[in-house]
Amino acid sequence: MLKLKTLQDYLSSLNSVAVAFSGGVDSTLLLKVSHDLLADNAIAITVSASFTAHREMSEAEEFCRLNHIPHIKIHISESEIEGFTLNPPDRCYICKRAIFTRIIGAAHEHGIPNVIDGSNLDDLGDYRPGMKALRELGVISPLLQCGFTKSDVRELSRELNLSTWDKPSFACLASRFVYGEKITPQKLQMVERSEDFLMSMGFRQIRVRIHGDIARIEILPEDFTRIIQDETRSRIYDALKGYGFSYVALDLKGYRSGSMNENLNA
Repeated sequence: MLKLKTLQDYLSSLNSVAVAFSGGVDSTLLLKVSHDLLADNAIAITVSASFTAHREMSEAEEFCRLNHIPHIKIHISESEIEGFTLNPPDRCYICKRAIFTRIIGAAHEHGIPNVIDGSNLDDLGDYRPGMKALRELGVISPLLQCGFTKSDVRELSRELNLSTWDKPSFACLASRFVYGEKITPQKLQMVERSEDFLMSMGFRQIRVRIHGDIARIEILPEDFTRIIQDETRSRIYDALKGYGFSYVALDLKGYRSGSMNENLNA
């Protein structure tokens, strides 16, 4: 709660904010605290694209509706982001720069000078070229500035009775692609449908990484026993084949964030 007070003081000093809102754990907490404190001087801006999951967009819209938070929605096509579909190692920088330029423009149109995002201390621990774009554009990261870790965000979310407190970590669907593999709407849909199917079967923290026509499934190691049961394994295989994959594999290391970055310096 001490960190909550620090966060509130920081947000108060900004007077008005536009929260880059994805519906995830971090941005939900940031938006809730901002709106409770600043009322309609805190708005949400959500960007939708083919590389954002439909379920995430629906949850973001529902949260704003239930909490009476002004919500601006922006649609952007991957074709509008030069170089994005080629999926270079700095794809996240290219994407963040384009998206946050649009968010900043929308915020300024509504008279709000401060755009804030949900980055926290844990986001400094991996290869995150998108963070550079945020710094260049002057995007403010209050959770980071106030010393919040992901664990802090989840704990405070639980204390504030936010349903997202134990929501699995998620990321842009483009992060499922091996660098250099072209990103297409068809492949993005294959990934999204595959992950939706796995979640419908009760697997919560998952990734379906795409390597050409191969789906590499990452789940928590404690779920290995269940996924290799004959009936479950067959259902997953048949479903993912139906979505367009030729081969379906289980990653024996299990789920971990940023696994596509592991061979960048190899």
